[in-house]
Amino acid sequence: MRPPPPHDHGSEKPAYGDDEYQQLFDPTAELLKERDQLQHAMESRPVIDMARGVLMAGYGCRPEEAWQILVAVSQHANTKLHTVADAVTQAATGTPMPEPLQEHLAAAVKSWQARRESGSPG
Repeated sequence: MRPPPPHDHGSEKPAYGDDEYQQLFDPTAELLKERDQLQHAMESRPVIDMARGVLMAGYGCRPEEAWQILVAVSQHANTKLHTVADAVTQAATGTPMPEPLQEHLAAAVKSWQARRESGSPG
């Protein structure tokens, strides 16, 4: 009786479609995806920095505290950070902030102020 042929586990593709497989394991696709993410981050950064400045000027918080406030609003509102930052900067120039974001911003600032008053870090 003959033994079964050796099984090469490394040559099998996982149960993905060809496009999914290529996206998962193609270094070029990975680099293009990373490039797009970096480009988006570079385009978003100025608006985020302006929003941090608005919060720092308006509430007297430090840069990292302004960042934490923006992140808290983004997470609790389930809204992209760039969108929150844009709403904050637009509000500084007179455009009303959407009601849900106003509520989340008020809550984040209140939480930050309570932490500051109690002396607890970030």
